[in-house]
Amino acid sequence: MPNVLIATSNAGKLRDFAGAGGPLGITIQGMPGFHLLPGVVEDGVTFEANARKKAVEYSLHAPGEVVLGDDSGLEVDALNGAPGVHSARYAAIDSGGATGNSPDAANNARLLHELAELELSGVTPEQRTARFVCWLAAARDGEVVAVFSGKVEGIILEAPRGDHGFGYDPLFFYPPLQRTLAELTPEEKALVSHRGAAFRQFLEWYKGGAKPILNQT
Repeated sequence: MPNVLIATSNAGKLRDFAGAGGPLGITIQGMPGFHLLPGVVEDGVTFEANARKKAVEYSLHAPGEVVLGDDSGLEVDALNGAPGVHSARYAAIDSGGATGNSPDAANNARLLHELAELELSGVTPEQRTARFVCWLAAARDGEVVAVFSGKVEGIILEAPRGDHGFGYDPLFFYPPLQRTLAELTPEEKALVSHRGAAFRQFLEWYKGGAKPILNQT
């Protein structure tokens, strides 16, 4: 199997994909010269829409290659699904129309602050349930040929734990392993994470002949 091209410069996402592909002997890499390509505005209202848009636009810069576009984030039940598609820029979305991503620490701080305020209104620690969601779109020459999704359920802690991972991983407690995602190695995380689940679906599709599959849920 040739290398798999991922349309991202996010080092954490690349580690996650590498953790999923490594045990299978799959080489994962970002698109060559990705930092020189025009950015894609992630203005979709769903993870799937953003993943499709990124896959389509970036695949035009790698003729003949299958390019994966990813969009993923955190949905917290007590916050009615927020931060959702705004996960990477959660701390900035109310700051004068900022559109760039926010530092992980700032996003985590806002999440904890909002949950703390809800607890003052009666939301209990047991109601801090959440999930990570990932959508992957595979495109070739500007056309989406497949989409995949994955999720993992957990609980948002009151303080971060662990030195691995990125984003909200230090706050996301995974009950079956009694650890946060930031306390797992990349290989361990890939076995249980939303991104690992979606990527394994992609690999099964890719190894099976790469026929179009556009209604994955």
